[in-house]
Amino acid sequence: MAGSQVFDGERLRLARVAKGLTLDELGNCVSATRQYLNQLEQGTKSPTEAMVEAISAALGVTPRFFALPARGGVAVEQCHFRKQRTTPASVISQVLARGTLLDGFIQRLDRELELPEVSFPDIPVTTMADIEDAAEEVRRQWQLGTGPISSMMRVVENAGAVVSFFDGVSERVDALSIDRPRPMIIRSDAKPSACRLRFDLAHECGHLVMHKGIVTGDKITEDQANRFASAFLLPRSAFIHEFPRGRMIDWQAIFTMKLRWKVAASAILRRAYDLSILSADQYRTGYIHLSKTGQRKFERYDDTIPSEEPELLSSAMTALEHAYPGAVRRIACDAGLEDEMFETVAGFELPGSSADDQVNIISIVRT
Repeated sequence: MAGSQVFDGERLRLARVAKGLTLDELGNCVSATRQYLNQLEQGTKSPTEAMVEAISAALGVTPRFFALPARGGVAVEQCHFRKQRTTPASVISQVLARGTLLDGFIQRLDRELELPEVSFPDIPVTTMADIEDAAEEVRRQWQLGTGPISSMMRVVENAGAVVSFFDGVSERVDALSIDRPRPMIIRSDAKPSACRLRFDLAHECGHLVMHKGIVTGDKITEDQANRFASAFLLPRSAFIHEFPRGRMIDWQAIFTMKLRWKVAASAILRRAYDLSILSADQYRTGYIHLSKTGQRKFERYDDTIPSEEPELLSSAMTALEHAYPGAVRRIACDAGLEDEMFETVAGFELPGSSADDQVNIISIVRT
């Protein structure tokens, strides 16, 4: 490579995997062989300036992206997938790569804005009783009381998590979370029901609280996260007091609870079973009823509960851009991300301005 600029082959691999391209596919884009690109990634060859420009354009990064200092990327134990053992290795690698690039942008954004303080406690668990206690403790620390949560999205964002989505990836792995200094929750872009999304957010919250440094995705950790989500959204003391008791399931009362707590009827039944309010037979009967009435995926009243959209990342960028036009684009450029790659890892477009105003500190912490 002409000049003195360093070219890090690992950064090439990172960007290529984030875009979901094989060596052959990238080679077709830049008129290079698979073997040559592999040598670049392995560091046994150096590219020409023209090749760096071509690769940059194909991947949606800046030429200086390949010379940026190496930082610790997202590790597998920091990324909580559903059913990790059955998730294709290529999908896992792509999520880790995109998470690493998004994390690089967020770290830079964090230096320019006073984002909400990260306040996910570290509470290891072993038993189901531990999980109930963990959910209650998190509610206590976040001062949520024991009533319904109006917005689960705002709960996790106020706790410092960035919620986004990876187009074309998260639909294959459902929701996932990435445990970084500023945690990320990657939601499905398949637009699930509001109740499902709220449960997914609570599930990922459970991973961030209970499973720091633990490789998850097996039945034990997934069951623990599900139990946490259930206990967090439907606190034990309030639920026991409110759930309708009787020999027959009172569906009208169940759906009244659904509208009040914004939790699926199926999750309400499961919570009642877990707390020994419903017997196994009653729970099975209720489950069969939902199946026979076509409510396994789309329940009654799903369309009346408003969906929750992430706000933290977009509002942070809007606030910064409004005060200093072009600041967000400069931060993305500092992370080596052009428009296309930024949209790939952040889920939305960069602002269009490119002014060069100085960036100061702006607070967007909710009061």
